[in-house]
Amino acid sequence: MNRYTTIQPDNASPAPVPASIAPASIAIVTDAWHPQTNGVVRTLSTTCDVLRGWGHDVTVISPEGYPSIPAPTYPEIRLALTAPGAVGRHLARIAPQAVHIATEGPLGLAARRYCLRRKVPFTTAYHTQFPDYLARRTRLPARVFWPYIRWFHRPAQSIMVATETIRTQLREQGLTRLTHWSRGVDLACFSPTALPPPEYAGIAGPILLYVGRVAVEKNIEAFLACPYPGTKVVVGDGPARAGLQAKFPDALFLGKRIGADLAGCYAGADVFVFPSRTDTFGLVMIEALACGTPVAAFPVAGPLDIVTDAVGALSEDLTRAIDAARYCDRSACAAYGASYSWEAATQQFLAGLVPLQADEAVSLQAAQAF
Repeated sequence: MNRYTTIQPDNASPAPVPASIAPASIAIVTDAWHPQTNGVVRTLSTTCDVLRGWGHDVTVISPEGYPSIPAPTYPEIRLALTAPGAVGRHLARIAPQAVHIATEGPLGLAARRYCLRRKVPFTTAYHTQFPDYLARRTRLPARVFWPYIRWFHRPAQSIMVATETIRTQLREQGLTRLTHWSRGVDLACFSPTALPPPEYAGIAGPILLYVGRVAVEKNIEAFLACPYPGTKVVVGDGPARAGLQAKFPDALFLGKRIGADLAGCYAGADVFVFPSRTDTFGLVMIEALACGTPVAAFPVAGPLDIVTDAVGALSEDLTRAIDAARYCDRSACAAYGASYSWEAATQQFLAGLVPLQADEAVSLQAAQAF
């Protein structure tokens, strides 16, 4: 870990994994964790696995250790209820060499408050387009929520972002301490050789696939309402599933799939359709590409940074995007998807961390937690 970091371009070659990495103690504070199933949880859990495999001591402070309540309009997400100073005392006990605050929820707020009081540096990450996400759920304009995002992230020594589009957006909001943290694919699982699910047998082609949370902010209705012929398949679960299933009875809803079952859903599809306008990256897109399936999406943050003409198509008209994506070479898609490595992404995460100096470590371990 370096005190000062450089920003790697989003189209740069993956960082090589070093032959040896000095072990470090790292605390990651996140409001998003198991049993939630989403891109943030998968990114954090995989990053922790790689870090531990390299010998790092990683402690995750998550809602698992605290009483919680369901999030308004999103009961699958639990909001931790913490006593004053509880998160700070947890950080003091483990005495990490670096603190990363992954989310802007109650646990992230508590960690941020403690670190600022103790003058301890920390990093954050911008995983979700929260202003747009909340706008979809509250029907208030996104600009109402940007002041909170600016306030939360401004004290961070570095803010980790996955794409150039998001970096540009945050710079426009006055957030400039930005470092690059991409995403990866488990290539042992996601490949063109994955076996399609039995539900694909006999259904009308082309098979158009969506994978992810079935929730209003994912804009799935735009996909299901698209008049393109074939069969639309939805993999995933969430609060919007029942309503969408009733409104679009011709679509095939397969529920949650993981591992090889999920890989087969990708590999057996003709086009992967990503209708979201609120994601910062879209992990599912590179998983689909690694399985040889081209991507159709709107020209927004995430797809703009990932999808090239060789592996998919972007258009405000999803019908046109799907039609163009069907002509992409599947072997080129698989090769492109395979270029995203979790090892390289985790090396970027490490480079973005800010290690504590000796006096900061002493302050973090102070007996009195505010």
